[in-house]
Amino acid sequence: MQHTSDPDQPVTVRAAVIELLHAFGMQTIFGNPGSTELPMFRDFPAKFRYVLGLQESVVVGMADGYAQATRNAAFVNLHSAVGVGHALGNIFTAFRNQTPLVITAGQQARSILPLEPFLFASQPTEMPRPYVKWAVEPARAEDVPAAIARAYYMSMQPPRGPTFVSVPVDDWDRTCEPVEPRTVSTIVRGDPALMTEIAHALSVAERPAFVVGASVARDGAWDEMIELAERHQARVWAAPMSARNSFPENHVLFAGFLAADRSKIVGDLAGHDLILVLGAPVFTYHVEGFGPHVPPRAQLFQITDDPASASWMPVGTSVFSSLAPAIRELLGGPAPVARSRPAARAHIQPLSGSKLTDDYLMQQIALLRPAGSVIVEEAPSSRGAMHDRLPIVDPDTFYTCASGGLGHGLPAAIGVALGRPGAKVIGLLGDGSSMYSIQGLWTAAQMKLPVTFIIVNNRRYEALVEFGRHFGLPQVVGTNLPEINFCDLARGQGCRAIRVERVTELDEALKTGFNASGPMLIEVVVAQKD
Repeated sequence: MQHTSDPDQPVTVRAAVIELLHAFGMQTIFGNPGSTELPMFRDFPAKFRYVLGLQESVVVGMADGYAQATRNAAFVNLHSAVGVGHALGNIFTAFRNQTPLVITAGQQARSILPLEPFLFASQPTEMPRPYVKWAVEPARAEDVPAAIARAYYMSMQPPRGPTFVSVPVDDWDRTCEPVEPRTVSTIVRGDPALMTEIAHALSVAERPAFVVGASVARDGAWDEMIELAERHQARVWAAPMSARNSFPENHVLFAGFLAADRSKIVGDLAGHDLILVLGAPVFTYHVEGFGPHVPPRAQLFQITDDPASASWMPVGTSVFSSLAPAIRELLGGPAPVARSRPAARAHIQPLSGSKLTDDYLMQQIALLRPAGSVIVEEAPSSRGAMHDRLPIVDPDTFYTCASGGLGHGLPAAIGVALGRPGAKVIGLLGDGSSMYSIQGLWTAAQMKLPVTFIIVNNRRYEALVEFGRHFGLPQVVGTNLPEINFCDLARGQGCRAIRVERVTELDEALKTGFNASGPMLIEVVVAQKD
């Protein structure tokens, strides 16, 4: 990349940063401005776009979806201290999602920092930690552009993730030397000897199985993953809590979704003599468990772009590598022994629609949604129904939250729509989940984005009710959500809305939503589970 200004001529910090953002392809800025951020936007470039969110957590969620959809870091501007605090939930989620973000936050003027002024951050770099890869408040105004450049490079290096730069309000108008953008590699190659060992073990295994995680999708290795599975006639499982789709769920070799439960994982993988985990931890658990992590006598290998995941992996051999080149290297390995194709996953019978359940809703979404449409999901209690009846069959058409936190899905759907212009985006949300970021609908309406928001309204925090059974709780306090009218909330922010209470109303509502050129909310009142 070449710098467009004279490197010997001083410019303002603001001009140097704007030029860097342009060079990095970050002309969209997500924010909710405060007083200490305003000087950044003096003479705001006409070719840049400011996406306003009505709360900082919404802002980060939108940027997360946009960065994932575009495969480039997104730029986020937050208010000092309290604004960063509001955003922390989705900063945590972006960290777990391995989403590259460059987050800046305002700070009071340097001259009054010793006096603890109003709206300052006393320890600005500590507040977002440990859920940013790097955080800094530059020692001098002149160092701000270099800090933002470093933040970008670090956010894009595997494992990708958010970075943070605190900028005092008076820095933007100071002068500095321009910073030349550079090319920094974002590809990691695995240890050749270990990759050879995995390729050999895979070629002689009798019953290999693959467990695929989000990094396969992040690396764009969809086709290579299919080729590898077919080459080895290996069953393919989705890793527990995977936040992306990495293998077609209608493929004959797709085996299903591993639960975040040690004993269930061992049971599902029983009979396989080699287990290769690609782009996922080994393993993500959500309930306490004991005993082995894999079936007896099974070899376990992991290829991951997250060295932290490799360090705590309890058993087996781990290789730190980007996924696309690693899978291509395995495709060039020794020819496998002759194997018969494993049995296909059992087919689930269609529902007649005698009752409006979340299972039936997922079935009808699958039948009626436009080809290639993108699902952004945050409906935890309906995830099982989605796995059973809403197969994701195209690459880069599924996004969810890797952290388990709430408030990401609705704004992330908006960000994905911004990053994938022309695509139909479906935000599939629980009623409880959506209330963490419902004001994101305003941004969707203002920008006229083609997002269909589907609220699965079971009138309670269903996931907590279900988890309460795990702990033997006959009743779980604080989980009922009566009398929320999501259609009124949507219309009040400029979105069309339809409420569905009967099976006979569902198909027409879904067709209307999927054909809408702008944002639309469909509230579907489903039966509560026993």
